[in-house]
Amino acid sequence: MTNHTARLDHVVLWVADPVAAAGFYERMLGLEPLRVAEFAAGETPFPSVREETILDLAPLTLAERMPVLPGSDDSAGHPVNHICLSLPSEAFDALRTRLADHAVPMTDIGHDSYGARGSAPRNFYFRDPDGNVVEARHYG
Repeated sequence: MTNHTARLDHVVLWVADPVAAAGFYERMLGLEPLRVAEFAAGETPFPSVREETILDLAPLTLAERMPVLPGSDDSAGHPVNHICLSLPSEAFDALRTRLADHAVPMTDIGHDSYGARGSAPRNFYFRDPDGNVVEARHYG
């Protein structure tokens, strides 16, 4: 990719407890937590987790302090339809096991779902503790 190619930089999810949300994404998906201690100390407005793309975990209370974008406060609590994370096959299977071990409800495995890298042989959906829907998939 060149510097002129548009790339997804981050997704912001509204969450009730950003520290707990960061823990969920770290435990379940192995995403790297960022700025969690700084958020807990009141030094930054939200923490994040990352693999390649960053997921910002914005507290619902942040919405009322976002006057730069009219209507932002109305979007708090309305998660996007879903985010999708692509995993290697082994990590996909391990994620299903971890979610089951923690009694996180998930869908059955779907097959041949189209995405950014073509057709994924397997995928499934689950919710994070704040109700955001996450799709997990793997390619070839």
